[in-house]
Amino acid sequence: MDTPRILIADDDKKTRDFVAAFLSYKGYQVFQAFDGQDALQKIELNDVQMVITDIMMPRVNGLEFIKQLKSIRPDIVTIAYSAFANFEMTANLLKAGAFFYLEKPFNLDELETHVKRGLEHQALQSKSFRSKPCIKNRALLNNIIGESEKMLSLFEMIEKVSSSDSTVLIQGESGTGKELVARAIHDLSTRAQKNFVAVNCAAIPDDLLESELFGHVKGSFTGAVATRIGRFEMADKGTLFLDEIGDMKANLQVKLLRVLQNKELEPVGASRPKKVDVRIIAATNQNLDQLVVSKAFREDLYYRLSVIPIMLPALRERDADIALLLNSFLDKFNRSKQRNVQGFDRDVMEVLSSYDWPGNVRELENLVERMVILKGSGIISLNDLPEKYRGKRGPVMRTEQVNLPESGFCLNSAVEEFENRLILQALQRSGGNKKEAAELLNLKRTTLIEKLKKKKLVFGETHTAG
Repeated sequence: MDTPRILIADDDKKTRDFVAAFLSYKGYQVFQAFDGQDALQKIELNDVQMVITDIMMPRVNGLEFIKQLKSIRPDIVTIAYSAFANFEMTANLLKAGAFFYLEKPFNLDELETHVKRGLEHQALQSKSFRSKPCIKNRALLNNIIGESEKMLSLFEMIEKVSSSDSTVLIQGESGTGKELVARAIHDLSTRAQKNFVAVNCAAIPDDLLESELFGHVKGSFTGAVATRIGRFEMADKGTLFLDEIGDMKANLQVKLLRVLQNKELEPVGASRPKKVDVRIIAATNQNLDQLVVSKAFREDLYYRLSVIPIMLPALRERDADIALLLNSFLDKFNRSKQRNVQGFDRDVMEVLSSYDWPGNVRELENLVERMVILKGSGIISLNDLPEKYRGKRGPVMRTEQVNLPESGFCLNSAVEEFENRLILQALQRSGGNKKEAAELLNLKRTTLIEKLKKKKLVFGETHTAG
């Protein structure tokens, strides 16, 4: 594996040399730059994975440098630091794309922790940044997190769809990010400077939804004390996102179809229609094909909406993205909740990567928020996971107290013997089923088999060999 390459940008040579010496000692290849402009030139000559930069620098300061860097090399991870910290500065840096922000003077161990995490994050995303140059507007897709093949295909589809005005139907399970995709299509389109208006058709009572969508005139019904424009008019020249379209009642489906066909709407109680220029993006977690067959959804409206269908993958279908999502949500909630959780241990990553995620990305995000708030600091371990995510594993075993003999003993032998006993107990409890035994030990089945071979353990014997 190649040695990670890091660039330090700071006009203070003493600080720059100090950080560079520490990282060089830790085994990284380090380059130096005296300000943002010099750093941009150095990056052209050296393929770095990470930049650590001061904020207060002459010519091109740290904030402007990060903005420019992200526009040309979004795959490079940046860590910023300054002695003049405030909330607004931190927010601007993170918004510009900084991976983490440190206050000077900072602890070198803390710096190393974030360098390791940043490089892990960079490794997850760099392959797809370089192998998919056809994704031209990656910076505008940053809110949609994913580097798996299915997500990269989705990014390409979003770019292609955004250049047209055709209606789009986004389908996928709850929590897969349908509104994020709709917003990305809008942001990449020629309508980006106009309104993006979202309506959840299932959240508004049926007797109010017509007025919400099309507006009403004063006196058209009880309570209509003033004329009000609807969501369609709010989205004129822009995009209207109709979420949970499968819950729309039949009478409104007819009116929506008329708007799509004639590009005009009729407010409740109005005597004449109004012209509107709105792009429709609809979404549902229901199977509209089945609803059409059962006559619960109009077939003609379905074909009008699904000119361009997009199917979002469930999280269990793209488990390669889970580590990336975990780290992204961890950073988000560390900032918003003012916590300092440093990461997830390997067992947690393995457990969460194999979980089924019925609530998809939304469920994962909610879980990370909960754990960050409750943990506060340190590393999230299996004991921090709610029981339903641990499955059969249960809480991590706490060993009995052992008193160290006066003469001492061999720690390696004791640990080896303890591990052997646990493996044999797990096999005994599972009746020799290696898959179940591996689950009890929070191991992969292949890992358990390798341990059995290496240790020459035989189930049923009361002793261990080798």
